[in-house]
Amino acid sequence: MIRCRNLTSGYRGRAVLGGLDLDVAAGEMVAVLGPNGAGKTTLFLALSGVLSPGDGTVALAGRDLAELTDRQRARLVAAVPQRGENAGELAVRSVVLMGRYPYLGFLGGYGPDDHRAAEAAMEAVGLGELADRRLHELSGGEFQRVLAARALAQESGILLLDEASASLDIARKMDLYRLLAARNAAGVTILAALHDINLAALFCGRLVFLKDGRIEADGPTAEVFTQQTLSRIYETDIIVIAHPQTGAPQALAAGGGLPAGRSAYGRCGP
Repeated sequence: MIRCRNLTSGYRGRAVLGGLDLDVAAGEMVAVLGPNGAGKTTLFLALSGVLSPGDGTVALAGRDLAELTDRQRARLVAAVPQRGENAGELAVRSVVLMGRYPYLGFLGGYGPDDHRAAEAAMEAVGLGELADRRLHELSGGEFQRVLAARALAQESGILLLDEASASLDIARKMDLYRLLAARNAAGVTILAALHDINLAALFCGRLVFLKDGRIEADGPTAEVFTQQTLSRIYETDIIVIAHPQTGAPQALAAGGGLPAGRSAYGRCGP
């Protein structure tokens, strides 16, 4: 479904990704993880067609990304960027409807199917009551959900998310990823970049770790989410434990260097 070969990309002549090869099969839900500056956002910009590869190729559903028109690309892949342009005077509903752009007819008007898709997407991410609110009236987390709803309304077979839950509280994060898991179960291929490695381990069956623009580890969550791998990639001591309910691996930062009974925020306990 997604195939990169020898992908090199970057900014102003500086390569961020160095000869990256990546395959994501149809129906997978994959997390891309790694430290700041690893190349996660650059990868997503290249996959969504925003950033042209300096070298190498990207194919979506067997079609060369460079040969697709904007509308053809939008029918194949929808993206939730890390940061979106907040056009403050637009209403939430108007922005979500933009996700229906690839399906507009000759006259360019939105039809009943477009409005139904937009309404369903807003309800799915909990924005139903905010549909007529202006963007400048929203919190950061609410605006991030608008971007997610726009991508869902697009109804593409591939969904790319770049830190789509970064501004969300824990309840909204869980809601979003439960929704994504349901879409994935319905056949949507999902590639999501996260800094929340525990959230990734809960919901994604495969993890890809980037560092310095290259893939450092790639495989089933249970195999690559290990103390050794995480400590090496993030360059800090990490402990891995099992989630008490699901058994999924979860990471804790080692507490070395702090006096017993104290945390970085003051005394622990009574």
